[in-house]
Amino acid sequence: MAAALIGVLAAVGALAAGHLVAGLLEPSSSPYLAVGNTAIDLTPEPVKAFAIEQFGENDKIVLLLGMGVVILLLAAVAGLLSRRSPVPGLIVIGVFGAVGIAAALARPTLGVLGLVAPVVAALAGLATFWWLHRKAPRPEVADDEDAEQADSSGGSGRRRFLITSGAVTAGVAASGAVGQLLIGSRGAEQSRRAIGRIVPARKAPPIPAGADFTGAGTPPFLTPNPDFYRVDTALRVPRLPTDGYRLRVHGMVERELNLSYDDLMGRPLVEKTITMTCVSNQVGGPYVSTSNFVGVPIRDILNEAGVRPGAEQVFSTSVDGYTAGTPVEVLLERDRDALIALGMNGEPLPLEHGFPVRMVTPGLYGYLSATKWLVDLELTTFDKVTYWEERGWAERAPIKTQSRIDRPGAFQKLPAGRTTAAGIAWAQQTGIERVEVRVDSGPWQEAELSTQVGVDTWRMWRIELDLEPGGHNIECRATDRSGYTQTSDRVPPIPDGATGWHSIFCTAQ
Repeated sequence: MAAALIGVLAAVGALAAGHLVAGLLEPSSSPYLAVGNTAIDLTPEPVKAFAIEQFGENDKIVLLLGMGVVILLLAAVAGLLSRRSPVPGLIVIGVFGAVGIAAALARPTLGVLGLVAPVVAALAGLATFWWLHRKAPRPEVADDEDAEQADSSGGSGRRRFLITSGAVTAGVAASGAVGQLLIGSRGAEQSRRAIGRIVPARKAPPIPAGADFTGAGTPPFLTPNPDFYRVDTALRVPRLPTDGYRLRVHGMVERELNLSYDDLMGRPLVEKTITMTCVSNQVGGPYVSTSNFVGVPIRDILNEAGVRPGAEQVFSTSVDGYTAGTPVEVLLERDRDALIALGMNGEPLPLEHGFPVRMVTPGLYGYLSATKWLVDLELTTFDKVTYWEERGWAERAPIKTQSRIDRPGAFQKLPAGRTTAAGIAWAQQTGIERVEVRVDSGPWQEAELSTQVGVDTWRMWRIELDLEPGGHNIECRATDRSGYTQTSDRVPPIPDGATGWHSIFCTAQ
């Protein structure tokens, strides 16, 4: 038991020391976070898709917990293997340290300073293991004389080890807590609170009555900020204060721009009602939400910089190194309403949704058009490959026409007879013309549509159905204003978004 405890304390002590130093210098250099972020980058795409599908927005928590369990188990085994000699444990702790250093080196945004935390963590882990191993009572003795000595001093030795272990545990807890406090208090939340409400110079039209069917089971038309879906690669939410913030616009431009947060806030802000969708959304999935976004039209920024002939994409970069590529011609469209967004639903962007600045581009999946924690826009060609393109996703990905059943729920039991089915449909940049529903492969029935707000937003539907007692399969399909009707062909999200009709099974009784 003592041997396993030595390994565990050494490993946890290393992580706590690294976390503390990272809090003082560079939060992303925390070995635990660096390894987690690198694991995300190296995970095969099918595994990522499975994690998102199974765990949703909790996928990162699951990753961190899984890493913690593996580290603790390996550390305990290392301790058990070191009952006679510290060498096995030192080797394992050393390997842990090397992995942390390698992960920090692999992070695109960490410089030389980013190596300090993982190096300190490795040294702290090795020193802790060596020290505790020396203080631990010996597992067995060589002869009777030594045994008598052990009997007389064993109790005090165990007490010393327990005191030493307790001191290490207290130090580990304090270091980890202080590190977390430092990492979490970088001024972003204070900056956000200081801004207050964001009032645009040109507000979006008010949401008309009848824009949703919440009473029938649809979501509210505007998604509250806490409920807005989140899918990204950030293991730790970046915390950028507005002080010192800069957005660089460069590359194939006539003049480079370097914009502060105040520069952006000082421009005429516009408000646009936009539905966003994640490309990883399965048919019927939850990753679609709508907000009133406030910001500066990207078109104005690009025209001010002057786009040179031959520029094909705006290569956007997040502060954590994530990259995306949006076609230039899309962002220059007069009616596209793409934004350098600063606010959501009247508030500054929430931290997890990109504070202080992000991109929002109607009609394109977010992975190539909605970079959060935005710090860099480079005008370049499609020869420059983005984060998700390297992993097999498409270079271009307009949002596909889709619909979803929200009521009844899957496998719900409900009274036989008349019942209301309801859901949502979307076809950004085109608009929804019709939604049809059928039961048990019967004839299609046209649903009632909510009041249309705009071509860049979702539209709710509802319909009255007669269900006889027994199990029923309900399907829906949407037709957009171009005349396109959803295909029944089911394809997975990769490389450019899922297709297929959403269906649910329910039981009337």
